[in-house]
Amino acid sequence: MKSPNSKPVGIWIRVSTEDQARGESPEHHEKRAQFYAESKEWKVREVYHLEAVSGKSVMGLPETQRMLEHIKAGRITGLIFSKLARLARNTRELLEFADIFREYGADLISLQESIDTSTPAGRLFYTMVAAMAQWEREEIADRVAASVPIRAKLGKPLGGQASFGYQWNDNKLIPHPTEAPVRKLIYELFLEHRRKKTVARVLNEAGHRTRKGAKFSDTTIERLLRDPAAKGIRRANYTKSLGEDKKWVLKPESEWVLTKVEPIISEELWEQCNSILDEQKKKHKRPARKAVHLFTGFAYCHCGNKMYVPSSSPKYTCYKCHNKIGTADLEEIFHQQLKSFFFSPDEVSSYLEQADSIIKEKQELLETLTQEARKLQREMDRVYQLYIDEKLDTEGFGQRNCPLQERSRQIEDQIPELQAEIDFLKIQYMSSDEILSEAKDLYSRWPKLNKEEKRKIIETITEKIIVGEDDITINLCYLPPSSEMVSSWQHNSTDSSPQPA
Repeated sequence: MKSPNSKPVGIWIRVSTEDQARGESPEHHEKRAQFYAESKEWKVREVYHLEAVSGKSVMGLPETQRMLEHIKAGRITGLIFSKLARLARNTRELLEFADIFREYGADLISLQESIDTSTPAGRLFYTMVAAMAQWEREEIADRVAASVPIRAKLGKPLGGQASFGYQWNDNKLIPHPTEAPVRKLIYELFLEHRRKKTVARVLNEAGHRTRKGAKFSDTTIERLLRDPAAKGIRRANYTKSLGEDKKWVLKPESEWVLTKVEPIISEELWEQCNSILDEQKKKHKRPARKAVHLFTGFAYCHCGNKMYVPSSSPKYTCYKCHNKIGTADLEEIFHQQLKSFFFSPDEVSSYLEQADSIIKEKQELLETLTQEARKLQREMDRVYQLYIDEKLDTEGFGQRNCPLQERSRQIEDQIPELQAEIDFLKIQYMSSDEILSEAKDLYSRWPKLNKEEKRKIIETITEKIIVGEDDITINLCYLPPSSEMVSSWQHNSTDSSPQPA
């Protein structure tokens, strides 16, 4: 498991005119992000500057593209910014950013909204964003899908090319003068040889090519043999996509739209060929997809090697030293371990109260500093006015103004650092609270969960399981006791707390 300080991150600076009017300069936002990174022991590798750039659309900007290239190359694995609106005001672009970051295993850290996707609570953000993106895609798909059956019933093209052997002419599907004879020959050859590869070889040797000029393959041959258009029945609205980069599947037959077209072959020839295909498919069924077991990737032998479940045995096995443990046995041990995963109710209450108290104290201190900064500015303005009105000489102005400026500079440095401390505490607190509230009854619910739900929980809370010869060590992502958390926070803020004037 990587050390936290090995995480390289970038800082995204895009400050609006409203922010700058409130005195929040780009430097202020950069300091706040820098301090947050320090509190997490992360290394800041890059700072991306987009000052005075509109948030309406940022995806095409050179600095944005530079940042995305760094994400894809792994130069940075997280991006810190002041708030989501500073990353992108365009919802579509925000969804696009989230998709890219999730795809490359990178984290988004929004300080204002207390979102840090490197934490359990923060990962909920990705889930919500993915749901929004899926909803948007489904809305578009529904609108398109609603028009498909109507166009299909009218016999109109639905986009894409006509299948090999046919062509569209005045919105009507008719046999292609040069392709139709080849399409017919495919059926005749298959009925004779009963081998798709043989049909493809014979066609290729005869000089026949697909519409794109490529050689015929056995896959293409099967697709054309299965298409009922050749016998005079055109199918439409019969497939759907399972999503981006996923396969297409058949819809229920009740949704298919069938229309008559001019046939190329007889129905009898089509049925003979497809019966042969069906029979061959029964004899050569593909093996079922190998199941992913609950603890795959987390179960290690004491020798250091990962343990796997071979198809011939229901046990996690180390292929090096042949150490074994039953899959059911390991799950039962893990289930029992969940009993001690969480604190007692008193410990939970104490932890949450103490965390909340610390955040409140820091926020009160921040407000005090902010008010002091405003008061200092008013005082400096007053001293300057006295100097302009010649009621103070140069020496008197310096004596009064210099201490005010010095204290103002101190506060200017302290505020972003204190904000970063609060950001860290809030995100840490929310992450801990999320785990406690969502999974405190995990032990009792475990037997009722399905395999996918169990696997997701294991991925969230498990670091490593070490199977020894006589014992098993399960390392879960424990929340440290509140005293340790406070100690950690105090350590992170050592020498950074503002000192009174």
